[in-house]
Amino acid sequence: MNKIILLGRLVRDPEVRYTQTGKVVCQFTLAVDRPYSNQDGQREADFIPVVLWGKPAETCGNSVTKGQRVLVEGRVQTRSYDAKDGSKRYVTEVIASNFEFIERKADSQGAPARSSSAPTNGGMETFGSAVPFDEDIPF
Repeated sequence: MNKIILLGRLVRDPEVRYTQTGKVVCQFTLAVDRPYSNQDGQREADFIPVVLWGKPAETCGNSVTKGQRVLVEGRVQTRSYDAKDGSKRYVTEVIASNFEFIERKADSQGAPARSSSAPTNGGMETFGSAVPFDEDIPF
């Protein structure tokens, strides 16, 4: 089985283009945080190229911008090509079948910048007050 699900932020605005046969394709790079910190205590990220085809590609290109968080579901694909200098090059990318908006444009554009060590609760700031850990939950 070849299935991948990624949650990350767009490194730059998606690039949308049309093939010679008229199919729409959208390409972008997703920065996905690693689940641990390095020796200096800083979080690291992987930068993963993503390709999206068809109507979802058009929607993505028209709706998301650099810095927005998106959820991508798809498969990993490796391909090769011959470079202009005659060498063989390999590319590994995610071919997305679905993507979902995690935040609206206004959320990512108006949000204050956070340091990588600042705590975050995944965009749930507007869902009421936090319950202390030792407090009884009413259900």
